[in-house]
Amino acid sequence: MKIRICQRPQHVTPPAAVAALHVPAAKLVVKSRPQRVLDFDIENRPLSYLGSDFTTAEVTAIAWAWSDRPQDVTVYLLGEHDLGDILRAFVAAYDQADMVTGHFITGHDLPMLNGALMELGRPALKDTWVQDTKTHLIRSKGISLSQESLGAMFRLDHQKVVMNQSKWRAANRLTPAGLAEVRQRVTGDVQQHLDLRRELLARGYLAPPKRWRSGSAHKEEYVP
Repeated sequence: MKIRICQRPQHVTPPAAVAALHVPAAKLVVKSRPQRVLDFDIENRPLSYLGSDFTTAEVTAIAWAWSDRPQDVTVYLLGEHDLGDILRAFVAAYDQADMVTGHFITGHDLPMLNGALMELGRPALKDTWVQDTKTHLIRSKGISLSQESLGAMFRLDHQKVVMNQSKWRAANRLTPAGLAEVRQRVTGDVQQHLDLRRELLARGYLAPPKRWRSGSAHKEEYVP
């Protein structure tokens, strides 16, 4: 039932029944909870040639943590888990998030994950709110916007885990030693990014979140 309450003109005398109508004060209960923000990063390896030196790629690792639990990082590695199981676990976390965040995820990680899901014949990632610490930065020039460079610039506690060619080759071959290296790498990226996003927000360098459209030609947009 809808009740419209408005001021009665002074020259109108209401019927007795209406005059006797008493509407008790309504009790408004608003339930709220903190926003759930999922911070994540992926790694991938070259898989096949498309022509010349252009290659396709395959997801080899995904790590994520909730912004309110930064020390609790979940990691899944190809070589320890089937790719289908890795994607299933990540999508389950992704679907619980009010917003996702990462470094260049709108240009790399999210499209890469959609490609992997497509290859397995699974539904694409749902549209969601995104805050990308590279593509959503304030307009700037003359500095590197890599996560490693920004981390060094702001002297973040967590450092980027550097891997040389030998370590990457071992990681991409899914050897035990290589998997140990990539676990540290992807975990470190999430831990450093949690620090980076907090720093950027505190300094006012990060634009508001955008709505990422998984299935649209317009991949993201601000929504008032």
